[in-house]
Amino acid sequence: MYIKTIEPDQATGEIASLYDAEKKSMGRVMQATQCWSARPDVIVPIENLLHQIRDGFSLGLLNFRLITFIAAQHVPSSYCSHVYFRSLSGMLGREQALAVRRDYRNAGLDDQQVEMLAYAEQITRNASQITEANIQRLRGVGFTDVNIADIALAAAFRGFMSRYFDAVGATVEPEFLDDDPAVREEMATGRK
Repeated sequence: MYIKTIEPDQATGEIASLYDAEKKSMGRVMQATQCWSARPDVIVPIENLLHQIRDGFSLGLLNFRLITFIAAQHVPSSYCSHVYFRSLSGMLGREQALAVRRDYRNAGLDDQQVEMLAYAEQITRNASQITEANIQRLRGVGFTDVNIADIALAAAFRGFMSRYFDAVGATVEPEFLDDDPAVREEMATGRK
């Protein structure tokens, strides 16, 4: 990490509680969480916003992770690509997660998921190019305005988070790295 952060053994108050909850759920405090501790006044609101978006996501956890994975690829963010590849591999299987990474349009996803990911990709690449026609395509495959707002929130939030992680030097933890060096290289879309 490029900046000084609060180490888990030095945390107190709300930050200690946040770190403890992450240790219980993941067995460690991720650099993605710890890097926010350089601004103790924002770490809790940022984590709360993440949980509010993810836990209340109208399209379910799998689709939240698919959006995050595609957004991370196009930010580009190696950190988030590795982390979300690992989580999607557990949900979809490693081969389908790789297929999504390589070409989500031909990865065995349904039409809704393909449109969802195309929208997320466009948000990440250049949201200013989105038009009413893009929204009508989403409605055409059955998405509600709440679903569309959730897709936009998930993709935009990942752009914000991933860019911050890179800007302060967060590095991916070894347990998120794939055993195959070729796959690790494929996930390293940003900083190596």
